[in-house]
Amino acid sequence: MKARVIYNPVSGKEIMKQSLADILDVLELAGYEASAFATTVEKYSAKNEARRAALAGFDLIVAAGGDGTINEVVNGIAGLTTRPKMAIIPAGTTNDYARALKIPRDNVRQAAEVILQGDSIKMDIGQANERYFINIAAGGYLTELTYEVPSELKSIFGYLAYLVKGAEMLPRVKPIDVHLEYEEGIYDGPASMFFLGLTNSVGGLEQIAPDAKLDDGKFSLIIVKTANLFEMLHLVAMVFNGGRHINDPRVIYTKTNFLKVVDKESEKPMMINLDGEYGGDAPMTFTNHHQHIEFFANVHDIADEALMDPIYEESSRAFINEVEELTDEDIDEDGKINGK
Repeated sequence: MKARVIYNPVSGKEIMKQSLADILDVLELAGYEASAFATTVEKYSAKNEARRAALAGFDLIVAAGGDGTINEVVNGIAGLTTRPKMAIIPAGTTNDYARALKIPRDNVRQAAEVILQGDSIKMDIGQANERYFINIAAGGYLTELTYEVPSELKSIFGYLAYLVKGAEMLPRVKPIDVHLEYEEGIYDGPASMFFLGLTNSVGGLEQIAPDAKLDDGKFSLIIVKTANLFEMLHLVAMVFNGGRHINDPRVIYTKTNFLKVVDKESEKPMMINLDGEYGGDAPMTFTNHHQHIEFFANVHDIADEALMDPIYEESSRAFINEVEELTDEDIDEDGKINGK
């Protein structure tokens, strides 16, 4: 059997470059003839190498890097009739996909040793027009904060950087007039965002789509109808407080294997976020490819109850307490909290 490691040499302060020998050693122990490819600054470097390796008959492709590297590798093989198995070794900021597959995120060798266990799961993969995604697709003003968080803040603070930036952006959020078609019906009206999830881990949080399944052929669809700052803050608090937002009347929460999105605004097109990066503009059609790519994973741990990492618990609890004490009088006429 042949394995190809596609690694980002600058991910995680160059940890992949430093740990490559360990990764190749584990693959040899697992019975693979292993080789490696370092991604370059060339556009679609990882995607092109993944497609080449798959067509060359490699049995396993190991994506070593952040969620962006994994996304590129998936885009290289998802459109092929015959697709190799995949394994992931995380070295990004939030490592959502590794979190969903219960892959160790702080030890490269331990992440690689998941392959030695031999357990795997056939994962659903999303398609947005011609592109594929592994974790989330979203659109609307709320999703635009992912483009505005500086990369250095992502690297240092991870999820907390998104939280701070999101709070800063909330006063600017306004609804967009959309037409959304999905399995259970049609939504025509204002929405501050729509969100499609393939896993339960988004930006380090496991409460946004708390009952997401990895291999059932369904997206978790969330449509946030309100753009009122006071209501938005309470919805965010409900996310942190056990994922209770999914039962709120200001939110549509359902399961669907497709979504068609039409932005009825004329001023500017709705930007679509795919796995944390800009993925094009609406209109867009999303399709769930059921159990499309097989990944090595800690399968026995995936069924565990999704819990927030302890690193986030204290800040999230403080946020919930502050929001619960807010009243409409705390929001000024500019839509800011106490003039801040």
